[in-house]
Amino acid sequence: MDIIKYDVYRGPNIGIYINVNDKYILIPMGFAESKARKLAGYLKADYIYTSVANTRLLGALAVMNNKGILLPKTAFQNEYDLIKKETDLEVGVLDSKYTALGNVICANDKGAIVSPWLSNDDCETIKDVLGVEIIQKRVAGFNQTGAVIVANDSGAAIHPEADEEDMKEFANILGVKIEHCTINNGIPFVSSGILANNNSIVVGTLTSGPEIMMLTRAFLN
Repeated sequence: MDIIKYDVYRGPNIGIYINVNDKYILIPMGFAESKARKLAGYLKADYIYTSVANTRLLGALAVMNNKGILLPKTAFQNEYDLIKKETDLEVGVLDSKYTALGNVICANDKGAIVSPWLSNDDCETIKDVLGVEIIQKRVAGFNQTGAVIVANDSGAAIHPEADEEDMKEFANILGVKIEHCTINNGIPFVSSGILANNNSIVVGTLTSGPEIMMLTRAFLN
């Protein structure tokens, strides 16, 4: 597994715009096809052009693992239908006022860390669609759990101020080791600059050498 630097719209915030699992990469409408093909080669997955809630913010608004994908209630029917048609995933809609699902849920194929903001009904939907056990807890004082953790099935990166005891609990739920990390030269909101599946890790272009070393410990060792 490699760690590769990449940019989206000439910026390093690749995790905000793109969503990925082992088989599919959700790419914003209008994204250059040559860049989409290159990204698909890095991540060893097929790319699908779509929008979510008529925006390009596919990473911030949706949550995906290898079993399912959750869309916010603001997603349009044609977006739901396209993802249902083009993938073999369970497609669900989370009827929550918190529509930036990528910012409030971190999930891999084993478990999910979910914001305390979400309701019990929301949690049941997450369990059903993604097929995982969950825990609700703040991370490093943040309710935006999905913004400060990113995971695949072999490792996870977390906000550098996350509590060590909490990390043990998260590691148990996700079934992986977790390392403190930053991205893009000091940004603690790690999911904004990382695309992680079980084939490869792609990071924003501003990611420094020491950060690559932290990510190597998190995902590759």
